[in-house]
Amino acid sequence: MTYTFNPNEKLTLDKIQEIIDKKMTLALSDEAKRRIEKCRNYLNQKMETQKEPIYGVTTGFGSLCNISISKEQLSQLQKNLVMSHACGVGDEVPAEVVRLMLLLKAQNFTFGYSGAQLQTVQRLIDCYNDDILPVVYQQGSLGASGDLCPLANLMLPAILGMGDVYWKGRRCDAQEVYKAKGWQPIELQSKEGLALLNGTQFMSSYAVWSLLKARRLSRQADMVLSLSLDAFDGRIEPFYECLHMVRPHKGQLETAAAVRCWLEGSELIKRHKEHVQDPYSFRCAPQVHGAAKDTIRYVESVVETEINSTTDNPIVLPDEDMVISGGHFHGEPLAMVLDFLAIAVAELGAISERRTYQLIDAKRGLPSFLVAKPGLNSGFMIPQYAAAAIASQSKQLCTPCSVDSIPSSQNQEDLVSMGGNAATKTYRVCENTERILAIELFNAAQALDFRHQEGLKSSPKIEQMVADYRKTVNFVDIDQVMYKHIHASVRFLQDMAM
Repeated sequence: MTYTFNPNEKLTLDKIQEIIDKKMTLALSDEAKRRIEKCRNYLNQKMETQKEPIYGVTTGFGSLCNISISKEQLSQLQKNLVMSHACGVGDEVPAEVVRLMLLLKAQNFTFGYSGAQLQTVQRLIDCYNDDILPVVYQQGSLGASGDLCPLANLMLPAILGMGDVYWKGRRCDAQEVYKAKGWQPIELQSKEGLALLNGTQFMSSYAVWSLLKARRLSRQADMVLSLSLDAFDGRIEPFYECLHMVRPHKGQLETAAAVRCWLEGSELIKRHKEHVQDPYSFRCAPQVHGAAKDTIRYVESVVETEINSTTDNPIVLPDEDMVISGGHFHGEPLAMVLDFLAIAVAELGAISERRTYQLIDAKRGLPSFLVAKPGLNSGFMIPQYAAAAIASQSKQLCTPCSVDSIPSSQNQEDLVSMGGNAATKTYRVCENTERILAIELFNAAQALDFRHQEGLKSSPKIEQMVADYRKTVNFVDIDQVMYKHIHASVRFLQDMAM
């Protein structure tokens, strides 16, 4: 299957999820090709007729914008830009994010406001389709004049044939791929290097990945909450619809409805309760999970606007006969919402860890640390430690990046977004919360098995889910090596259909 870029159609998160799930290839529509070529042709003509310097087209970059470049040096200028800006350091960007960077950079060019050559855009698509993934590093972007550093590392192999790529399951020099494919480095035209490097595709690719993950985690958090609530012998009243209609936040209503659905037909939830209230981690879950849902929804609206926009600089407007140097590369819109998303996802982890603690605390007939013979056996004591450590790290990561700024480029770029840091930390928070939920699932399934010994069952949906889980992770009767079970629990969440 093929996804065809059409500048008249909105690219949504759902469509990106479909592209990923179905391993679709990419192609340009005729309209996209027309727009790309129209913009390039206009820019070529503009350079012939306009005597005044055009930033990034006939001048240097950043604080060097007042230095004019001769026509003979324009291609070298763009090549030099890509080479000099490829300064990435730190851990490598995960393959799934690099793929999104290629996809979203090609998408950016289809609107026809960047001046890229058609062959340049096609090369990015070819890299995506052939799974040729440039080695990109996580550190180096200020998220201000675009994601200059990581995008330069992306373009260095893809466009110029320099640097390293992953191809056919191994890391190799880009020249090896070029030789096998019969490719030549693309000779960049005026502005083109700047178009490749200016833009928010590093931040937005991380944002897309994190949102897709966050939406899944939100649904799984409701599922694991439902299991824990029943295993803890919790009350269903805090999830009644009539209660939430008097404070009708959308996410809150959705969470309560999801829990009622998961627990429909449960014998445990219907039995008489001696306790009047449950702890906040259960009773207030609709409010906490719901706030996360509403945050995810808001962040999604911002990110979908971003990925359907042109974010490089200057912007070429053929119909208006203008080339305008502005600030569309600035990452502030993404930096702020990525900070917000990290907080929301971290809270899903924080409340999950608290439910895990409640399950091991020898309450409501459950044994201490969820093991039949505590003392000789430590049982589930330390999985909660692990969840607490991970939750604490997420809280530390949630210090907002978007309020920070360090001036650069001789103070020409005097307020930056730090959205690159916001992007990478949000990715880590999403992974952390998945691990915390996996630990809660590990504990809650154990607790439910103790309820089964009382002769009571949860709902058919919960029982089926736990039965599927038990094919991967067994009941723990005496102390075992636990990390393997936790890792298996993470894989269960990653693999299950949601």
